[in-house]
Amino acid sequence: MSEKITYTAKEALEKLMNGNIRYLSLLKSEGDVSPALREKTCAEGQRPYAIIITCSDSRVLPESIFNAGIGELFVIRVAGNVIDNHQLGSIEYAAEHLGCRLIVVMGHNHCGAVDAAINHDPEGYIKFITDEISKAIGDETDDYAACCLNVRHSVETIEESLEIRREEEHGLRVLGALYHLEDGRVEFMRFGKGKTE
Repeated sequence: MSEKITYTAKEALEKLMNGNIRYLSLLKSEGDVSPALREKTCAEGQRPYAIIITCSDSRVLPESIFNAGIGELFVIRVAGNVIDNHQLGSIEYAAEHLGCRLIVVMGHNHCGAVDAAINHDPEGYIKFITDEISKAIGDETDDYAACCLNVRHSVETIEESLEIRREEEHGLRVLGALYHLEDGRVEFMRFGKGKTE
């Protein structure tokens, strides 16, 4: 386990939730991207407080959504927020070497990758993504429900990782979330207990 932990999972979640509340009323992002912070993080390294796995959709901007600046979030982006060994390796790096205690899989409504899995039969490399989403959503055709099922599947894939399970003993937490494109709200979800936060 890393000795660099600066935020517990609970503290990191509170920071994300408060950042999203600020984002909802902003006209532009207020995250710190100053030259001084660029120099500091270059010299001293990064200390992100949370790992965010999210879709590559250009309308989903994690740093803005959580009102964060340089060095605050470790963001992993892939269409449909699917998880494979590359994403797991990135998560393990951030958890073990950077001390992140919170992992959030953040899907979003009106996701093109989820829509492709429901309504189309893509070819080429896209099929790797839509096949994984199809496995997650089964026969579900409702956009919101399918997006939630897809997030749940990615959360479960992370939780099944041996290294992640080992880190959970040290306070690591994995949560699902859904970003609402129409209003900017992030809905945090806890699976297994049948409730959302």
